[in-house]
Amino acid sequence: MKSRSRIHVDYTLNARVHRFQLRFLSSMAIFYLIFFFIASAAGQTPAEWKFESQRKEIAPVWSVDTKNTFNGQSTLMLGGGGKAYADGHWYNVIKVEPGAYFKFHGYFKSSKVDDTNRSILATIVWQNESGERVEFIEFPITQPGKNKEGWDVMEHVYKIPDGARKAKIALHYRWDPDGTVHFGEVTFQKTNPPEPRMVRLATIHHRPRDSKSAHDNLVEFSAFIAQAGEQKADIICLPEGITIVGTKDDYVSGSEPVPGPTTQFLGEVARKHNLYIVAGLLEKEGDVVYNTAVLIDRSGTLAGKYRKVSLPREEIDGGVTPGNALPVFDTDFGRIGIMICWDVTFPETARTLAQQGAEIIFLPIWGGDVKLAMARAIENQVYLVSSTYDMISAVFDLEGNVMKEAKDDNPVVVVDVNLNEQKLWPWLGDLKSRIPREMPSQQAIQNKTD
Repeated sequence: MKSRSRIHVDYTLNARVHRFQLRFLSSMAIFYLIFFFIASAAGQTPAEWKFESQRKEIAPVWSVDTKNTFNGQSTLMLGGGGKAYADGHWYNVIKVEPGAYFKFHGYFKSSKVDDTNRSILATIVWQNESGERVEFIEFPITQPGKNKEGWDVMEHVYKIPDGARKAKIALHYRWDPDGTVHFGEVTFQKTNPPEPRMVRLATIHHRPRDSKSAHDNLVEFSAFIAQAGEQKADIICLPEGITIVGTKDDYVSGSEPVPGPTTQFLGEVARKHNLYIVAGLLEKEGDVVYNTAVLIDRSGTLAGKYRKVSLPREEIDGGVTPGNALPVFDTDFGRIGIMICWDVTFPETARTLAQQGAEIIFLPIWGGDVKLAMARAIENQVYLVSSTYDMISAVFDLEGNVMKEAKDDNPVVVVDVNLNEQKLWPWLGDLKSRIPREMPSQQAIQNKTD
C-alpha cells in the first residue's frame, strides 16, 4: 500500500503531465489553425493553384516546377511553347471580407520575354458567394526594380468591395512564343489600411521683365519660393529658362555649368525652406548647350537633372542640343519625372516617365497648349504640375482637371494630394494599373505595313 506522500507525489506528477499535454495540444491546434489560415488565405502552396485558359487552342505550356524554386518551394511555370498567341493562367480562389484590406504580393522571374508588362501579370476578380463577378477587375502593379535574387515583385493593397466574398487570383502569361515565367510565393492576406501618402505640391506663375542678370531673376523667384515654404510645400515647380527670361541673354550666352551658380543659389533657398525645387535653365557642358531642368532636394543638394529631348526649331536654330535620356527621380514622398515645354507635345516622353514609375510629372514650360498637359495627365494617370509664362501654371489631377491655378494676382498655389489614393474610373476601374498591361506592344508599334 502506497504512503500518502507517495500518492501525493504521483498525483502532482500526473497533474503536471496532464497540464503539459493540454498546453502542447493547444499549441499544436493553434499552430495548425494559423498554418491553415495562412495557406488558405494566402494561396502560398503551389498544389492549391489550378490552370486554365480561355481556349485550349491558345493555352501556354504549364507545370509545377520543382527544380526552379523560390525560397525552397516549387514555382508555377507558364511558357509560350512556340505560340505567339499563347494565353493562359494559374488561378486560386480565396475568401475575403467586405470592407477589409488585403495585400497582394508575389514574385516572378522571366526568361526571353520581350514585354513583361503586357505578357506577365496578375489579376484579381472580386466574386460574390455564387462566384459571379462584382465591381472592377484589379491589376496588381509590377514594382520598379528587382529583389536581390533577381525576381520581379507585384504588390498592391486593396479594400475589398461591398458584395465581394471571394477573390479569384490569376497569374497570367500571354502573347510571347519564346518566353517563360515562374511565379513564386504569391500571397493575398489581410492587412492594415494603407497610410495616406500626402505630398504638398506648389507652382509659381511669374515672368521677370527687364532683368539685368540671371541673379536678379533668381532673387525674384526666391521670394515666391519663400511663400510656398511658409505654406509647408514639399516641392515647387518653376518655369523654363528662369535665368534668361526677361534678360538680354540668349540660349548660349545665358548658359552655365550644372552644378553652377544657379544650382548653388537654389540650393540655399531649398535648404532654408525645406523643400524640393524643379527649375529650368540653360546648361553649358564643354561646347554643348542643353535646355535643362534641375532637381534640388531639401538639403540644397543637386539631386538630378533632365535635358530636354524634344527641341523646337527655334532652339535648334539657337544652337541647343537635345538630351538623350528620360530619367526619373526618387524623393522622400515618391517618384517624379520632368518634362520641358515642347516635350509635352509628344506622348512618348510622359509615357516613358510613367512606365518607370513616375507618379508626378513636373513641366517647366515657356508656353503651350493646356489641352496637351491635360492629356498627358489623363493618359498616364499621373499628377502634372506646370509652371509657365504663356500658358497656365497649375496642378492637374488624374482626370486632367485643374486642381488649382496660379495667376498674376495669386502667383503661388499649393495643393495637397494623396499618392496612395486609388482612382477608379467609370467602366474602366483602375486605369493606371491597366495601362501597362493593355497598351500597344513595341512590336506592333515598330512593325510597318507594306
